[in-house]
Amino acid sequence: MTPPLELLASVSVGLVGGFTSGLLGISPGGGLVIFSALLLGAEQHVAQGISLIAQIPPTSISGIKRYWEKGNRSPLRWLVLLAIGFLIGGVGGAFAAGGVASSVLEWTYVFYLSALGVLLIFRPQPAGLEAKQIHWAALLAVGAIAGFSSGFLGIGGGLAITVGLSAWLRVPQHQAQLVSLALSMIPATIPAAWVYWRQGWSTSWLIIAGVVLGLWAGADLGARLANRMNQKMLRRSLIGFVFSMAVYMASKALAR
Repeated sequence: MTPPLELLASVSVGLVGGFTSGLLGISPGGGLVIFSALLLGAEQHVAQGISLIAQIPPTSISGIKRYWEKGNRSPLRWLVLLAIGFLIGGVGGAFAAGGVASSVLEWTYVFYLSALGVLLIFRPQPAGLEAKQIHWAALLAVGAIAGFSSGFLGIGGGLAITVGLSAWLRVPQHQAQLVSLALSMIPATIPAAWVYWRQGWSTSWLIIAGVVLGLWAGADLGARLANRMNQKMLRRSLIGFVFSMAVYMASKALAR
């Protein structure tokens, strides 16, 4: 692929990842992994490395601004505890991925996404639920699970944060999505990204720059749309996105 085409493809990857990030309040990792493999032809480990490195810059700030304008807020305590758990889990997940074949990573991705989708379906959010105090251990656990999934699967962990807060801890959907985006402002993927970089699972800086540019623009567009949707519509969109990714990864793994 020539440099202009590489740049165009990488910006497209970033736009898709950023749009789903802003719309559904998830870190763009899931979209980045899938579309890096699809549009850039990257091998699974490399696609995950691209995802982790591209999430280091604060590209979600444009989406956070849109949520903030609609009155959504995040307690600082939540962010601190989630970040601590995320950092611990992220390093463990990255080292665990080093000894696993690409096919195993793909199938793990499928089962992981399916489990999150089932959790969203069978743990509907009660109507009128308000933000509440959440035990520190629960927040640490959500952060650690998200961090491990980030390091092991290269997906950033925002999906686990959103699902963990909204489905498990019953936080309102818009607020859960804001928390996920706010957490992605903390460069918590650095340790995992360093492990991938050291192992040679990365790509050119031109592609990384294109992905980051696309993320910035896509997050703003997605958040604008999310603010026009109600809780139920957002939750259904998240379920549809999760299962769509699971189906794609299953088809990719079966094609081997």
